[in-house]
Amino acid sequence: MSAAVVERPFRGEPALELGAGELRATFVPGIGMTGVSLRRRGREYLALPGGLDAVRAGHTAGLPLLAPWANRLDGLRYRAAGVAVDLRGLPLHTDEAGLPIHGLLVGDPGWTVTRSGATGGVARVAASVDVDAPAFPFPHRIEVAIAVHDDRLVVDTTVVPTGRRRVPVAFGWHPYLRLPGAPRSQWRLRLPARRHLALDGRGIPTGASDPAPAEAEPVGRRTFDDLYALGRVRRLAFAADGTAIELRAGPTYPYAQVWVPRGRPFAALEPMTAPTDALGRGDAPLVAPGDAFTARFELVPT
Repeated sequence: MSAAVVERPFRGEPALELGAGELRATFVPGIGMTGVSLRRRGREYLALPGGLDAVRAGHTAGLPLLAPWANRLDGLRYRAAGVAVDLRGLPLHTDEAGLPIHGLLVGDPGWTVTRSGATGGVARVAASVDVDAPAFPFPHRIEVAIAVHDDRLVVDTTVVPTGRRRVPVAFGWHPYLRLPGAPRSQWRLRLPARRHLALDGRGIPTGASDPAPAEAEPVGRRTFDDLYALGRVRRLAFAADGTAIELRAGPTYPYAQVWVPRGRPFAALEPMTAPTDALGRGDAPLVAPGDAFTARFELVPT
């Protein structure tokens, strides 16, 4: 089985294509280290609404990292790890309700590729970015290690404190998924047993939750913007006749958002290290100086 990392422009942007066997994944380091393509046997499993210009402008598409927080915050102030942070007046991406959303790194050009190559039939790329901003005054480095095997994409994300403060961990990824050759109305959504976390009208957790059994039901005309606390089994998938894409979340991704927007040909299964608004709620994991926090997920297209 052959594997390689090739420098190849993607729509005019310098990019790295990782290939192993029948699987190819493309990332653009200069635009947020965003994944822009995931192909198996030439069939595309990632959607890129708005193209690279949208990602440059800070909009999510493809496979973006949402950090230092995923999803949204409940307001323009938060207190985490004993530090009060005021977001008023800062240039942040916000949702329709004015809430800060998706962190600070979508489209960020500050990534450095630290390693690339192929060994043992696996193509690998590593990159890092330093984070220390008024909106998140907890100095740290984010290291992303990407591996393409012949049957899956593996992404490890590590937070390494670079200052004296403990760093709250609330990042996630937002894969825009599609099933080649299958309209979304024909997809089936497979979810494991989990807890459904109730959200208010702004998408902020209320504190209530209910158990939800495992299911494999048609998407049809249903829409989702739902947050789940995952159990022991952490595999979620969209499937149709002859094709599927499965998210496998590791033990340090205990939450996932399922997003199926109305009238769009894509959807998302989003691994999250903490629930929405974990910074404001004070329940984000903390990593101390001298330690590191790593979370892994896999995308498996068939």
